[in-house]
Amino acid sequence: MPSTGDSRSPWRSLKYRSMRWWSLANFVSNAGTWMQLTVQNLLVLQITGSAAATGLSLSVQAAPALLVSLAGGAAVDRWPRKLTALVSQALLGAVALVTAVLAATGRLDLTVLMVLAAVTGLVATVDGPACALLGNDLVPAQDVPSAIGVGSLVHSAGRLAGTALAGVTVAFFGTAAAYAANGASFLFVASVIPFLRPVAGAVRSAEKGRSAVPAPRRAPQAAGQDMTVRQGLAFFMRRPRLVALAGITGISAVLGRNYTLTLAVLVTGPLAGGAGAFGTVSTVLAVGGILGAVLGARLRRPSVRLVGTLAAAGALLQAVAGLSPSLAVLLVLVLPMALLESVSDTAGTTVLQTDPPAHLRGRVLGVWGSISTAWGLGGPPALGLLMEFAGARGALVTGGLIIAGAIGAGYMVRERRTTTTVALRTEQRGPTAQPALDTAA
Repeated sequence: MPSTGDSRSPWRSLKYRSMRWWSLANFVSNAGTWMQLTVQNLLVLQITGSAAATGLSLSVQAAPALLVSLAGGAAVDRWPRKLTALVSQALLGAVALVTAVLAATGRLDLTVLMVLAAVTGLVATVDGPACALLGNDLVPAQDVPSAIGVGSLVHSAGRLAGTALAGVTVAFFGTAAAYAANGASFLFVASVIPFLRPVAGAVRSAEKGRSAVPAPRRAPQAAGQDMTVRQGLAFFMRRPRLVALAGITGISAVLGRNYTLTLAVLVTGPLAGGAGAFGTVSTVLAVGGILGAVLGARLRRPSVRLVGTLAAAGALLQAVAGLSPSLAVLLVLVLPMALLESVSDTAGTTVLQTDPPAHLRGRVLGVWGSISTAWGLGGPPALGLLMEFAGARGALVTGGLIIAGAIGAGYMVRERRTTTTVALRTEQRGPTAQPALDTAA
């Protein structure tokens, strides 16, 4: 179905049949994943009786994203996207089902659990960019923000459904059933992928991109693979808008947005609230995030400047929220704060997934996977250390001001460089233009 050129509906991506099926598949997959995540810590504790082992299992699963995401992105660029996503989803389903069987039969020990977690993380380095780019291929370029916004809503809905179903599933069928359900959800996605039909523009773009990549058979395999990974990293580092996007997202992730930590301490500490009060704050944050995803889906061609402006505005609201005298004032502030950050995230994801040429997008997402994992792992400890010295209020205020100040300083440096470049070009054109004017006179 053709896209309406001037449509700004957040749901416009759902006009495409393949996108509707893909959204349904992702809802099922997200629900299964959150069922597993909800009971995973419980399973590790049942096996080991150690809270430290629980944290270790999560770190082992995250480690491949930090170390081999570049190679995973390169694989996505080399291999047919639908086939790559199908195989990766099937492998993730197989790992989840094996875990379920071992857990149900009492044969799951810590060593096996760590190996399965590492395999899951390794496959995810390919699955993440493959599925993200496959979803974008199902709609025209101008509707990619809508596809990303719908994906964010699907993720939120799947999280709510999976968390709710986890308790019921475990109560009636046991912990292993959550892994089995997650495995089945991956296999459902794999069964849908062969029937997806990318839009013509996306297919031509992908084919054009692949033709620009030197065929790996023309060079030694190791050298070709090494060049492929370097090519993605070099493109990312030489693309100022992607570097700026990484800087904005990174500083926001480290000094803000870890609200399960900062707001929990603020609510239960200085504001003298309880778990119920923090639950209310979490609900308002979730509502703001959903509204932001809907607004973000209305975007057509978002820019890094928009991402930074929204992130800075959200950071300033975070700083004000840190000074909240009461829970009521905090609730008023967190809704627009979450909304702005959600729109910023949608805009940033759109830039990240559409700015690189088609044949480099997997590798760019691989670079992003590595650096985002780094700040995801380093952010909570850094923020926790800041809270030790400044408290919850101080961490929110300081973090918000640093984020907004850094983004503002980045804009000033960019404008100064632009002005200097224009001035130099004007000076260079001046001497060559003057003789022509004299002759004409």
